[in-house]
Amino acid sequence: MRKLYFLLPGTTNKFSCGGLWAELKTLQLAQQICQAEVVTYRQREDEKLFLDDLIAKKQLDDVIFVMSWGFDVAKLGNKLKSYHVIYHSHSAGYGFKLPPSIPIITVSRSSLGYWGQLAPHSLIYYLPNQISDEFVNLNRERDLDILVQARKSSEYLLNELVPTLKQKYKVFVVDSYVEDLTGLFNRSKVYLYDSAEYWAQRKVTEGFGLQPMEALACGCQVFSSVNGGLSDYLDPGFNCYKIAGYSQEYDVKRISQVINSQVKFAVDEDFFQEYRKDNIVRRLKLILEELNDFFDHQQQYPSNIKALTSLRRGKLFIKRISSKLQKNAAKN
Repeated sequence: MRKLYFLLPGTTNKFSCGGLWAELKTLQLAQQICQAEVVTYRQREDEKLFLDDLIAKKQLDDVIFVMSWGFDVAKLGNKLKSYHVIYHSHSAGYGFKLPPSIPIITVSRSSLGYWGQLAPHSLIYYLPNQISDEFVNLNRERDLDILVQARKSSEYLLNELVPTLKQKYKVFVVDSYVEDLTGLFNRSKVYLYDSAEYWAQRKVTEGFGLQPMEALACGCQVFSSVNGGLSDYLDPGFNCYKIAGYSQEYDVKRISQVINSQVKFAVDEDFFQEYRKDNIVRRLKLILEELNDFFDHQQQYPSNIKALTSLRRGKLFIKRISSKLQKNAAKN
């Protein structure tokens, strides 16, 4: 297999975010299958390769570049058009398009559908993010009523709902790094997550939304938005509850009922197997085998399927209307 170079702007605290951690975790999984390492392209870092230095060597037929940083993909794709490149898509909605020469791996079925419509002639695969094995229900006594993640939360959740809930319940708001997140989830009865407003402001989607899944795995009762990648696995009324439902009073009522009730959603461990390490490594191995075969083919054959451009869509529209008019005329 070709070696994988995971392209990241940098790996220091300056670039810390869920997407970075997810990409580094994917790198570790890929290293179980083939050679793989980080290549930075915005800042140089000790003991890491730098993209411009690699391109200067030009001997890169035996490598595949993995792009993932949405805001940089259009520029990187153009810069690397002479090489083997794939896009590991987390969030969607950045506005760029990709040629059929660049395969796409999505972390959610939500993004899979997005690219299936936007890039109909590209190879597209689904590879969910991994939920670590440490996130399990330890069946401990839960001394926290409600846990809230401040980052990505809506103003409604933080400024209206949480203050009201604090009048009756023990609420813990996470606004900094937590070393033992598993322990915190296992101490909490209810977990609140509402990211729709956050992503709407940025005009891109929730890529995966790992924390609600981690909370579910630890036995929390989850109240969440279901935007973007969250809709892959959250099923309101069956494994979670929809947050921000109609009114603050209705939210408070439903959360109170869950805290005070012995009837809870119990999500079986089998549900999480799709997102555990073994399944993801198995899927990634198959995907990489296909991609290596594709890049072998690409070296010998050009892409020759007509692109679905605005001009072609216009022609197809005229052709469809013309055909309909002819059928109507024949009937008359």
